[in-house]
Amino acid sequence: MKALILTEFYKLIKQSRTYYAIGAVLLIEIIILFVAFYQGKTIIDVLLKSLQDSFYFEGTLLNGNLIIYMILNSLWFHLPLILMIIVSGMLTVEYKDGTLQSVMLQPVSKWKFMTAKYIVAIVFTLTMVLIMAITAFVLSYGLFGKGDLVVYLNGLIFFTNEDAFIRLIEAFASGAVSMVFFSVVSLTLAVVFKEGAKTWIISALFLIISNLFLNIDLKIEWLNRIFFAKLNDTWQFFFYSEIDWNRIYWNNFLLIVYILIFMAVGVYIFNKKDIGT
Repeated sequence: MKALILTEFYKLIKQSRTYYAIGAVLLIEIIILFVAFYQGKTIIDVLLKSLQDSFYFEGTLLNGNLIIYMILNSLWFHLPLILMIIVSGMLTVEYKDGTLQSVMLQPVSKWKFMTAKYIVAIVFTLTMVLIMAITAFVLSYGLFGKGDLVVYLNGLIFFTNEDAFIRLIEAFASGAVSMVFFSVVSLTLAVVFKEGAKTWIISALFLIISNLFLNIDLKIEWLNRIFFAKLNDTWQFFFYSEIDWNRIYWNNFLLIVYILIFMAVGVYIFNKKDIGT
């Protein structure tokens, strides 16, 4: 298993699309920083002019904490889409190139081979989120400094710089679980559909539908609490005045359960499938 995992890491590092993914994440951050630099202050001044006349805020409201929060919002669609494309390609490219058949001719257990891919996909996803978090903090604080954070969740909510810093770190950590979920789903879809284009389309569709269901009331309370699509905004709970830790722990626990289920399904299907077909 160790050799399989190291081999998967080596293949991932050698593939150019891995670095395109890192570049895409950095580009998203740069675009957000660029827009904030040229237009952000005007937007903030218009929205909060009356409040600024009545209340005292430490530093400018257009600060690094707000920019990091804006970057966090790429967890809705941009980052999971990039991850799903890269992770699914770990298998679809091998189907396309015919290298998978060659590997299976060796004394390699199918379930170990697929498990190694899932492990590498999870580590890669966590690494991408870590890179995103580090660059977001460094660039945002470096260019915009620190200050109070204002967010709009059922009304305006304000956090001091120290409180905002902790909440942002916790949000990234919680969001990483959601990103792992989407990555694992995309790899399982790759097992089912095999072709790159099909898998990417289905993965994007899965992501879009998940985001749609996130805003739909299913009318059944217990279903709203356990349906996977309802769990992927857990990182947002850190930006309410009172953090609902029980809800956060429960949601992340359920997401981990879903991750393990999708992994088990993918390994099972791959183990039963005739690779030559």
